[in-house]
Amino acid sequence: MKNRDSIHAKFLRQEYTFRINRVIDYIENNLDADLNLALLSNIANFSRFHFHRIFSAMTGETLNYFIRRKRLERSVSMLVDNPKYSITEIAFSCGFTSAAAFSRAFRLYFRIQPSELRNLGYKGYSKISKLKSKAGILNSKTGIIDSKPGKAKITSHEYLLPDFKPDKFRRLAMKVEIKDMPEMHVVYCRHVGSFSGVGEAFNKLMKWAGNRGLVRFPKTKILTVYHDDPEITDEDKLRSSACITVPENTSVDGEIGKMTIPGGKYAIGHFEITENEFSDAWNTMMGEWLPESGYQPDDRLPYELYYDHPKDGKGKFAFDICIPVKPL
Repeated sequence: MKNRDSIHAKFLRQEYTFRINRVIDYIENNLDADLNLALLSNIANFSRFHFHRIFSAMTGETLNYFIRRKRLERSVSMLVDNPKYSITEIAFSCGFTSAAAFSRAFRLYFRIQPSELRNLGYKGYSKISKLKSKAGILNSKTGIIDSKPGKAKITSHEYLLPDFKPDKFRRLAMKVEIKDMPEMHVVYCRHVGSFSGVGEAFNKLMKWAGNRGLVRFPKTKILTVYHDDPEITDEDKLRSSACITVPENTSVDGEIGKMTIPGGKYAIGHFEITENEFSDAWNTMMGEWLPESGYQPDDRLPYELYYDHPKDGKGKFAFDICIPVKPL
């Protein structure tokens, strides 16, 4: 029975692998095109909201970083092998909007100007390899080199194997169940910025709700709803909502809003973690459990549901990651 389950899980992971490889194929064959989210998520047949996190969890790279890297790597061979092409022509052929944008990205990533590499000719291949090994990783959002060690990178020719599991995050112990969650009416205080800063929104919400007698434990549920994917949206624009459940007819004012969280089928991952393990928990759900589950995310928003919060900030957080799903 255990062997049968293992074979079934491998088959399901292959379906995720097939979809991600289909996107990789398309990107590599259309580097000069507008590789936008709507197009690529449709090719993968995944929800737009969750596609980036699935791609990142399975490949070890964000989608934006992968596209930028492939474009820059393609440009190297064009610079050396096609001396008749101008740098502007190469920039457009590799999907950059201008020669200036291309030159800046190229210099940041390879630590050398495109014109310098072209002048080196074939000797440039060995030089650029050495430069690249020292250059670190290009942040596709900021254009800044991140020289921190230990981030996983996929080589330019590597495709996902059916049993490929990137070693980019620490896998955490979890228990996952599929549940039909009820519709919830919540009041919220919205936070814009790094998800780690949502605590300030909770402080405002709890003060507002406490003054109105709306916090009644254990009946009141505490949760964070995520409106943006950190793989897509710049950190300073990320939106999250600190929420508590309330009666449907609750009145709101000022910074406090009200919304309804849809019910339906959710994958509920139960975790007990420290404060710095939230990202690993999400990656464990998206990169480990989901590809072997027989489910895929749908377009409803995901949320975290909290049960216990360490008072001294040093204990374990008991919480659920709730991902809306539909059959694969």
